[in-house]
Amino acid sequence: MKTTDTQLTANILTFSQRYVEQYQEKLQHLPLVEHDEQWPSPCLQNKFDEKLMCWQPVEMQPALSFANLEDALDLVIHPSIVHYFTTIFSENIPASCSEGHLQLLFAWSEDDFARLQENLIGHVLMKQKLKQTVTLFFAVTDDDNIMLTVENESGEVWAERVGCKPHKKIADSLTDFIASLQPDIYIEPETD
Repeated sequence: MKTTDTQLTANILTFSQRYVEQYQEKLQHLPLVEHDEQWPSPCLQNKFDEKLMCWQPVEMQPALSFANLEDALDLVIHPSIVHYFTTIFSENIPASCSEGHLQLLFAWSEDDFARLQENLIGHVLMKQKLKQTVTLFFAVTDDDNIMLTVENESGEVWAERVGCKPHKKIADSLTDFIASLQPDIYIEPETD
């Protein structure tokens, strides 16, 4: 298990670095996010203009814990989802795979990590209420009704409609899935 966890961490770090490098290559600056003083993050770098800040993913040092989530749900969370959400702080990262376009979800800060855990608890409680297999989301797709999840028992990656059972297996593991991704550098068209 330790080798798989190490490989997943390496894949996340490599993918996020590739995203930043390709973004910089295309636009000659770090990725941008709207500046919000109420929503600080260790990802924020420098001011780009009056409204935007440059950002980049940063490794969590030390990694945060999922213990309170596991205690709240009385459930052991699959190690891959724990490693996924405790490797980096980051804005969502657009990516593409053979199935299409998606946004990888990450915690922006420690406060956002707490909010993320609350959302995961709500998702798991819904799955339990519907008597469905427990899954944990980690990405959203271009279709607002479909998210990507990790099946908690097996660690497999699935596509899943909100409130429904997973309907399409995407990868055998989160490690394999992250390794298959390409950064998606989409530039918003300028509007006046």
